[in-house]
Amino acid sequence: MTDDDDTFARNRAALDVQVCRLVCPIASAMVGVCMTGIGVLHVAFTVHARETLADDLLSINAVTFLLAALSSYFALRVQSRSRLHWLERIADGTFIVSMVLLTVACFVITYSLEG
Repeated sequence: MTDDDDTFARNRAALDVQVCRLVCPIASAMVGVCMTGIGVLHVAFTVHARETLADDLLSINAVTFLLAALSSYFALRVQSRSRLHWLERIADGTFIVSMVLLTVACFVITYSLEG
């Protein structure tokens, strides 16, 4: 392995750790956002005697954000680089899926409140 390869590997590992340090608290906070949204929806739809798929979407969304947060947390705790990269990919993937699902839930909420 050359010095350039070694430097690249160290920079890559440092970058992965930085990503995990960002994903972990953000995903954890988003679990709280989903829980708050579920509570607000239950109050709003109880008052208007309606049902919607939005609270179910937010519940699933909270679980996917939790998976992102946990995989990011464990990626920071492991010593093995191969596990770090594997857990970091899981954290990235579940975080992106969670953000897309949250956007879908927002559309469902918007259109179910209009009618």
